[in-house]
Amino acid sequence: MFCKNRGNSKKSHRYTKQIMKDSLHIALIQAPLVWENADSNRNYFSKKILAISEAVDVFILPEMFTTGFTMNANPLAETMQGKTLSWMLNLAKEKQSAITGSIIIKENGNYYNRLLFVFPSGELKTYNKKHLFTLAAENQVYTAGNAKLIIDFHGWKLCPLICYDLRFPVWARNKEIYDVLIFVANWPKMRITAWDTLLKARAIENMVYCVGVNRVGTDGNGYEYVGHTAIYDALGKNVSPDLKEKEGITIVCLEKLHLQETRNTLKFLEDIDEFQI
Repeated sequence: MFCKNRGNSKKSHRYTKQIMKDSLHIALIQAPLVWENADSNRNYFSKKILAISEAVDVFILPEMFTTGFTMNANPLAETMQGKTLSWMLNLAKEKQSAITGSIIIKENGNYYNRLLFVFPSGELKTYNKKHLFTLAAENQVYTAGNAKLIIDFHGWKLCPLICYDLRFPVWARNKEIYDVLIFVANWPKMRITAWDTLLKARAIENMVYCVGVNRVGTDGNGYEYVGHTAIYDALGKNVSPDLKEKEGITIVCLEKLHLQETRNTLKFLEDIDEFQI
């Protein structure tokens, strides 16, 4: 059902814009972020990503991967011409892989928790977090997004969302018939059962692969994170190795045929409710 990891294979992996892939290799990076230290976090991810020799189509980093989930936006925010986007563009080109995760962006006087999806070609797509976490006063610091993003990549349709968005199924509803739902997060230990449960639910109700990438470690506010980074298939089965609540990387190969066969057998998406947000 799922293609095996290719170990230390050194076969070339070159991006072609027109390529259609039956499988998609996704690297999930469960990292112990350094609080409000962008240089340290970029260096960490550079070492981890550059050390991977096998072919990867998409590297997924956590929410606010340069800083941790901080409300200290003013001194930490970057622009769309900043160091992190430049770093992502260079790394994506070098690895010939897409890279995604969210960072703090300042634009037109507003701060955004913005996901950047960088193609190996240099193309860029962005998504601003819609549901801001009021318990941490995120809504008082950041501006909410209002547009859902669907990315066409290697013949797959990807829908990236951010952390608290996971609790709102209407926003994630698969009206676009996308294939992979991605959540990047800083989801704390105290609510980790909800994370596990909701990832599985989003996979089942949308008949997609649902990917959740969470951090580990402790942040500057004393909150503990235990990862539980995972991928669930369209029937709610966890198809990713257990990282055991520690930092680590796992590469999972998703199969388009398995997804199509599941949808063809169980035609639940044909019965979805019509609604407008």
